Amino acid sequence: MRKSKIKVVLGVDPGLAITGYGGLNKIIKKYQPDEIAVEKLFFAKNSKTALKVGEGRGVAMLAAWQHGVPIKEFTPLQVKLALTGYGLAPKNQVEKMVKLQLRLKSIPQPDDIADALAVAICSSQTKFF
Repeated sequence: MRKSKIKVVLGVDPGLAITGYGGLNKIIKKYQPDEIAVEKLFFAKNSKTALKVGEGRGVAMLAAWQHGVPIKEFTPLQVKLALTGYGLAPKNQVEKMVKLQLRLKSIPQPDDIADALAVAICSSQTKFF
């Protein structure tokens, strides 16, 4: 059990090329997050892409469930709104806010990492009732 009073949030951005972390079980065991934030799917046209990304979401959610870690889900609009104040903000603006809020020297690359961090920041700033 982690002794720190700091809230730990694991952000997951399931994607086709990469999904935040491979080996989520090891990451969950090592860092013992208080919650796992996952981006919700939003695909209007390509059902094959949606199915593949859904598989990545399923793996992340299963790992959270197996470890008893609460899951929060956020739409891209919610993530953008939480980070920039504008739900239709361009991707580069969200990436800049990730860099600023986490006091990083550069924007995390590849962009899936910045997206996962954005989801985690959104979760840490959002209260669920």
